[in-house]
Amino acid sequence: MTTTPPRSFTILVACGTAIATSTHVALKIKELLGERGLDVQTVQCRVQDLPGMALNADLIVATAQVPFDVNIPVVDGIPFLTGIGTKEVVDQIEQILRQSPPTP
Repeated sequence: MTTTPPRSFTILVACGTAIATSTHVALKIKELLGERGLDVQTVQCRVQDLPGMALNADLIVATAQVPFDVNIPVVDGIPFLTGIGTKEVVDQIEQILRQSPPTP
């Protein structure tokens, strides 16, 4: 009997410059979702790069406002920086990912 490997999800982590802030948030996302049994790949980027990158992702976590439509869910990443509301945001991300169809 063959088993299907767990699905891997791609999360874009966007901030203004794609340096320190997105690195911190990406590490927290991988850690906290990994504890929940989700295989998550994070890709750091700048907010202005999202339109072209969103086609190959399941979700965006942004620490800055996303001023355009990207056709995938966008979640506020500020709680990963402040530590306030982190559990609720992780719950939201988990729910979105578990209900999302596979990316192309």
